[in-house]
Amino acid sequence: MILDDETPEFSRPIRVDHISAAGMRVDVEAKPEERAALAERFGLASIDLLKAQLHLKAIAGGALVRLDGTITAKVVQNCVVSLEPMPAKVKEEFSLTFGAGAPEEVGDEIELSMEDEDPPEPIIDGVIDVGEAVAEHLSLALDPFPRKAGIAFEGGEEPTPAEVKKPSPFAVLAQLRKNKG
Repeated sequence: MILDDETPEFSRPIRVDHISAAGMRVDVEAKPEERAALAERFGLASIDLLKAQLHLKAIAGGALVRLDGTITAKVVQNCVVSLEPMPAKVKEEFSLTFGAGAPEEVGDEIELSMEDEDPPEPIIDGVIDVGEAVAEHLSLALDPFPRKAGIAFEGGEEPTPAEVKKPSPFAVLAQLRKNKG
């Protein structure tokens, strides 16, 4: 989430004091200029459609806000092998929790387990930006290495371990000592 004064490409701020325990539904759709800016941010050829259906609900007596949403997008990524454009459809469900206050300071060591929930995202000045939340989750849903079907990488052979023989650190030190002496 963008935390400085920079306004995100796809910003849809919502005041948390307008969100009740009964919840509210919000539908958002990115404009062409917002989609173009997000495509540049995510290294995509284009984003032809980006919309989300969101449900926001105050929980824990209003101390937290729960966001559940479904993203629908049509993007064009470049194949990592051939660099050819390839269209892709994204349909992704996500959930986030927002809470007031700054994140707690983290010590030197931190223990996490797969069952732990993510800490709440910050509510900044009484506002959450659902557009930026949608953009972040779109980026997480994208294939990081898109490859067109039937395209194979035709690089050289992988070197064998014998061909990649690295000098031992002691041999390097001996050579340095020899050159110095």
